[in-house]
Amino acid sequence: MKKIHGGTFTIGANNEFPEERSAQSVTVKDFCIDNYEVTNQQFAKFVEETGYITIAERPLSVTQFPELTEIDRSPGSVVFQPILEGQPFSELSWWHWVKGANWRHPQGQNSTIEGKENHPVVHVAYDDAIAYAKWAGKSLPTEAQWEFAARGGLKDKIFAWGNTYNPKKANTWQGEFPVKNTQVDGYFGTAPVGSFSPNGYGLYDMTGNVWEWTQDYYHYGHDSKSHQVNPVVSNEKESFDPRDPNVVKHVIKGGSYLCAKNYCSRFRPSAREAESADTGTSHIGFRLVTSAP
Repeated sequence: MKKIHGGTFTIGANNEFPEERSAQSVTVKDFCIDNYEVTNQQFAKFVEETGYITIAERPLSVTQFPELTEIDRSPGSVVFQPILEGQPFSELSWWHWVKGANWRHPQGQNSTIEGKENHPVVHVAYDDAIAYAKWAGKSLPTEAQWEFAARGGLKDKIFAWGNTYNPKKANTWQGEFPVKNTQVDGYFGTAPVGSFSPNGYGLYDMTGNVWEWTQDYYHYGHDSKSHQVNPVVSNEKESFDPRDPNVVKHVIKGGSYLCAKNYCSRFRPSAREAESADTGTSHIGFRLVTSAP
């Protein structure tokens, strides 16, 4: 972990996506944060010691999905599958529910993490990350802590390294998403943690690789009252996401290997997205924080 000396910074951005507004001054206290995203090897140790079963490894709830048969409620998760060039596609059609997909089998039951022990763990839902955090004696970062750390000490810069996009600085998508990835950065999917240069605080993969969970419930934009002095997690569970107002969601940060200049482009510290608490996918992971000694 790295100790981050707290300070005041501007959270959000007024000239990017609407959900990043309104940018405002925020102060955070000292804290410590993991150098890297939690890896498959680390998560495997947690599972070995506790016997924990992730949400993706459990059958779908009868209460939540009463219309499904027992077979259709088999465990699984959401996996990205690229679109073939020339093939017609619709928004989000690159996401597929795959039976047997979970942290051990990222692409489905016939896939494995063998040889990827040092890659970030994926298919981890919010509650899975919380369970790991309790076992580790740590916690998920707040959105303010995460963004402050991601900026690496730079003031009001677009990216974690400056104002110019550089495909070799992080694991993102190069080319036309979702049909062609030129892999200028050397990776099509996840990369081993620490494969790219750290930010100014010595933290790796604060941009790209996988999205990272935060504690905060998702509100569409920054509340002008609740995020000013060492902001804490809102107790309000209501979703303020106009796209899906009936589902409780948490803020995820950092972008992933699927963020491209022509789509998403949320590989910036101020960028944010919402994810349902019960959903893990093939591009979401996490890292943890503690109070500073």
